[in-house]
Amino acid sequence: MSSFDKRVTPARPDLAASHLRGKVEAARYTDGVTMQVIDVSAPLRNTPSPEASLDTEALHGERVTVYEASDEGWSWGQLARDGYVGWLPSNALTKETAKPTHRVRALRTFVFPKPDIKSPPIASLSFGSEFAAKREEESFVVAENGGFLPKQHVADLDFRETDPVEVARRFLGTPYLWGGKTSAGLDCSGLVQLALQSAGHECPRDSDMQQKIGKPVSFSGDEQPLSRGDMIFWKGHVGFYAGEGKLLHANAFHMAVAEEPFAEAIKRIRAGGSEILEVRRL
Repeated sequence: MSSFDKRVTPARPDLAASHLRGKVEAARYTDGVTMQVIDVSAPLRNTPSPEASLDTEALHGERVTVYEASDEGWSWGQLARDGYVGWLPSNALTKETAKPTHRVRALRTFVFPKPDIKSPPIASLSFGSEFAAKREEESFVVAENGGFLPKQHVADLDFRETDPVEVARRFLGTPYLWGGKTSAGLDCSGLVQLALQSAGHECPRDSDMQQKIGKPVSFSGDEQPLSRGDMIFWKGHVGFYAGEGKLLHANAFHMAVAEEPFAEAIKRIRAGGSEILEVRRL
């Protein structure tokens, strides 16, 4: 068990996923049930308590394999998109219905009850949320559940953004939130993950995991070898080199997503006791 990363391994001493039988020891094993997030987002925590730290968030439409549902209203499972394991509120989930066909590509969008932008919205979805569409009507895409989303704000599920940095820039000013992954608040690795996934790149959730993707770039303090989109890593932190001497990152200094002079950021972070660990390029 010690050789497995608990963040992405659905195993506990009392329960584990069936596919881990023979690899980890557990009192019992289960195949789990595929569920889907029906809330705008669902918090994933390491213990079944609203007071537990927020590890990450599952977005609307995201699929989750649930291995256990407690009587206290929590479900323990694994996210399909990045494999993260933890506890989610059971009332944020439903049995999987139609497969998603579209994704929200605006920073956020409203869902209307009818094809009329003057009608009171019934929900607001964040960037990266997924839904199943059944048709288009006027300037809207109609979801299977009957909601109407503006065409300008959504795209087919197979659509790929071309510039992760441009995607990350849409979040400028978004408040910093540890474990967050929506336009209401997000952290450094959440920003990088959303931006890279939107461009079709596989990307794990946490910065130490992200430090294993792509290829290393030789860096000794000179910006010359850096290219737009390079990922800059410190211990527990990651950001994008945005080009033209800028660093783009969600950070606790600004308590927001900010773009700032790269050299100034390095100096400030170094003063806090942290040096650049690595630069990676996809």
